[in-house]
Amino acid sequence: MWGVIDDSEEGPQTKGALWGLFRPDEDLSWQHRALCSQTDPEAFFPEKGGSTRDAKRVCEQCEVREQCLQWALEHDERFGIWGGMSERERRRYKKERRRRA
Repeated sequence: MWGVIDDSEEGPQTKGALWGLFRPDEDLSWQHRALCSQTDPEAFFPEKGGSTRDAKRVCEQCEVREQCLQWALEHDERFGIWGGMSERERRRYKKERRRRA
């Protein structure tokens, strides 16, 4: 989501595998165009019970919203606002998709 690039020397993990979060062969170029990468990250990770309104407003205007949401769904992201949805909304969305399939 934040477009973090691992430019350190190769270590025990495969270069580009950023703490095991991303596969080295995964295309994450969409992250560089994400509006959230130009915004205060705390808005996307509110305290429990905190407002998600500001983050969702940013997501509404973002050109890579669909890629972001898809990434969060594929990786079972449990924290934060991704693609304009909270973790609870993503769980509901996934449940509804399974029900329809």
